Amino acid sequence: MAEFFFDYGLFLLKAVTIVVAIISVIGVSIAAGMRTRKATREGHIEVTRVNDEIDHLRDTLCETVIDPYALKTQLKQRHKAEKAEHKANVKKLKKAAKMDSDKSAEQDRKRRLFVLDFHGDMKASAVASLRREITAVLSLAETQDEVLLRLESGGGMVHAYGLASSQLQRVKDHDIPLTVCVDKVAASGGYMMACVASKLLAAPFAIIGSIGVVAQLPNFHRLLKKNDIDFEMITAGEYKRTLTMFGENTKKGREKFVEDIEDIHVLFKDFVLQHRPQLNIDKVATGEIWFGQRAIDNALVDELMTSDEYIVKACNDSDVFEVKYCEKKSLSEKLGIGVHSAVDAVLLKWFDRGTRNQFYS
Repeated sequence: MAEFFFDYGLFLLKAVTIVVAIISVIGVSIAAGMRTRKATREGHIEVTRVNDEIDHLRDTLCETVIDPYALKTQLKQRHKAEKAEHKANVKKLKKAAKMDSDKSAEQDRKRRLFVLDFHGDMKASAVASLRREITAVLSLAETQDEVLLRLESGGGMVHAYGLASSQLQRVKDHDIPLTVCVDKVAASGGYMMACVASKLLAAPFAIIGSIGVVAQLPNFHRLLKKNDIDFEMITAGEYKRTLTMFGENTKKGREKFVEDIEDIHVLFKDFVLQHRPQLNIDKVATGEIWFGQRAIDNALVDELMTSDEYIVKACNDSDVFEVKYCEKKSLSEKLGIGVHSAVDAVLLKWFDRGTRNQFYS
């Protein structure tokens, strides 16, 4: 029996040693990765030609549905047409080269549609990728091209969404048409971004609007006072801190806080009206939301259409490219993002249950 416990203890010690060694290696790897990441943040642009994806979907379906002989004949005809188109394009390029006119060749090419995505959170974190994607597109796009943004956001911090809106304004400043399509929601800060569009589309039941400002915070002063806990806060400047979570809030501080909120609302309304002067701003800037058709009635959007429908139509006469900035993440960041996403999902689920049930059946 003693020999058994000795062997078991020896085995357990070896197992612990191996586990510690593995943890140490992982720790060193993560630390090294974080140091490397601090030195150079790696990222790259990925571009996908959407026309090819749609062709692949169609071909896959045709292989099953259409008679093999008929499909073979159809493919031959298509290849013949593609070959003729390619030959014509080469001829144009050669002619332009002789005339030394690259501009002429560019004018004869197909229009390009660049598709970007923005999935917003409270901090509009996606603006970090959006600014790089727009920079890449503007390095090539011309006035005959177009940018389509698929936007989904329920809003968040004013300054963060103000920056995101400014990124979209860069496209218009280059005289490139900007279309924004909302399939699910563009509310509050999300609508601040959407209204910048040259053309604003929405799905029939997309949530639009919420042109208002909200701020809320709990106050634990009475709880602290009840338990004889003091809270001290030292500020310089009369309105450096108007409301606090732990101190006793004053009427004067509360009035100043409300004044600031009202001022932000005025700025928000002015911004929306600047980009959509056709709006009755006093009617729509009440913080209310509207679904697609009602949003059209109030001039909040221009047309009812999903992003899929718009992109498929564009593929008929345009080269459509999906542009995405991908940032390489370290192991520690991936683990952190996983935990963060899980927590966010739980909080969002409870938030929806508590505040948004009226929007769902």
